[in-house]
Amino acid sequence: MADDYVALMDQLRDGSLAELRIKPEQFMAFRTAWNNYPQRKQIVGSAERGGDIVYHAESDK
Repeated sequence: MADDYVALMDQLRDGSLAELRIKPEQFMAFRTAWNNYPQRKQIVGSAERGGDIVYHAESDK
């Protein structure tokens, strides 16, 4: 699966997407995009049982 993680993170930040669920097999590709994302500190994830990570955007404080 070739997701456009930058576009998905943009959607998180602008509020058009409430959360982004990343499966364990997607994590390394997502992490690469997240590391290069200029506002990465605004994208926060929480690990769930089973290995999924749910990301959401934090507001600028």
